[in-house]
Amino acid sequence: MSSSRDTVFASVRRALGVNSKEAPRRQEVADRIAGHPRGLVPARAQLPQAERIALFRDMVIAAAASIDHLPSTDDVPAAVAAYLRSRNLPMTILRGADPRLGALPWEREPTLDVWIGASDGRQLAGLSHAFAGVAESGTLVMLSGPDNPSTLNLLPDHHLVVVQADDVAADYESVWTRIRDRYGAGVMPRTVNWITGPSRSADIEQTLLLGAHGPRSLHVLLVGQTTA
Repeated sequence: MSSSRDTVFASVRRALGVNSKEAPRRQEVADRIAGHPRGLVPARAQLPQAERIALFRDMVIAAAASIDHLPSTDDVPAAVAAYLRSRNLPMTILRGADPRLGALPWEREPTLDVWIGASDGRQLAGLSHAFAGVAESGTLVMLSGPDNPSTLNLLPDHHLVVVQADDVAADYESVWTRIRDRYGAGVMPRTVNWITGPSRSADIEQTLLLGAHGPRSLHVLLVGQTTA
């Protein structure tokens, strides 16, 4: 620990009248970390699953993204190709190593050039698979790793994301529970990105600019019907 940081922390402790070694305070912190207390959960997404999916679609559109609802994962390659054609983009897509994306019938789109790996910023379009969606805000939850590199979330101008209808949760807290269940106690992916709409900023003269810090276009490929 740096001496500057030591100085800052020491000043805070003096102001609080504590020394960081008090057993009750240390136990309180340990209990909170172990207990995973849930934050405030909005009521608007606590819906039957079909209505939850409808809310997710509405919130995706409200966040200035676009969305296709596909019957099957087999329809993803055609939807990707259609998106690229509709925006006059090269028929090239970069995806991660996610086996769910690898298993898609890409051969049905022979004009589509599919590359695998992380983005170096030179690709116009990237494809990822979301861990989950969140109905309350139209948010996509992305876990970092070779399967879905975080660079695909940030560097291409156009980000296409596959999310299964059954993976659309009502609220943020439910998704955190799923992540903990998948990885186990005390383990997390290096990065969990929560993406709501395309990148935007109005920092300069309150003028909205899309693509300021990431993709200027977000297209969601919602796949499958709900099972409940």
